Amino acid sequence: MTRPKISFEFFPPRNLEGSFRLWDCVNVLAPLAPEFVSVTYGAGGTTRKLTHEAVTTIDKTSGLKVAAHLTCVDATRAETLAIADEYAAAGITDIVALRGDAPKGSEKFTAHADGFASSVELIEALSATGKFTLRVGAYPEKHPEAASQDADVAWLKRKIDAGAAAAITQFFFEADTFFRFRDKCVKAGIDAPIIPGILPVENWKGASKFAAATGTSIPPVIAQAFENALRDGNADLLATALATELCDDLLKGGVDHLHFYTLNKPQLTHDVCRALGITPQTRLQNVA
Repeated sequence: MTRPKISFEFFPPRNLEGSFRLWDCVNVLAPLAPEFVSVTYGAGGTTRKLTHEAVTTIDKTSGLKVAAHLTCVDATRAETLAIADEYAAAGITDIVALRGDAPKGSEKFTAHADGFASSVELIEALSATGKFTLRVGAYPEKHPEAASQDADVAWLKRKIDAGAAAAITQFFFEADTFFRFRDKCVKAGIDAPIIPGILPVENWKGASKFAAATGTSIPPVIAQAFENALRDGNADLLATALATELCDDLLKGGVDHLHFYTLNKPQLTHDVCRALGITPQTRLQNVA
């Protein structure tokens, strides 16, 4: 089997301890030679400055291609495009363009009066600069705010047509969930790559809460397996086995790129990659 492409998502540190954890994550995973790594934005744009610092630091010290998340939340068009210009000036050419979650305490997203009203508007503006490779979010199960999954697919088509080069999906637990979604995308005329998002479950309680918030269904057999594994002290072993099996099924189904949500805890992701035969290929560069 051809070595699959891989990529990793990190989130920006909020304190010194978090900075050490992020760097440890980069240090552990960089040798696996990812296509890119991405750094998230907090809800409501709360980590805008931290994201910028993390993106530029990883770019300068690791030799990795870094994609910065950029959202429409709580900023004018001019402010958002100014952030993009700062990334371009720093040599960052990849952006994950998202509408973004509502600020904490708000029930739903509300566009800034002078801001981008949607991810499509943001993508159009970023694409018009000609400075970036753009990736966007996709939902293999219905987004909680969407009328239907068909509406989700139609919106993804608009994002691709607006200038996005690829999409990265929300996490899911069964390969068939992704394959059904991929088939719908092909039928809708979407020809850009759809990259499956993989969440090695480091914390079952947290993953369950996140799944409920994002509309991700949890198969009963997996929920029961984790309950048993937590009782027996084997949760990490189960998480590695399930994520490896999911990735293997995806690769057998024609997927050639896997995107891992690391939560800045690299070991499970590293173990899954090694189980898939993805071995270290590079070393970090310019480490201070």
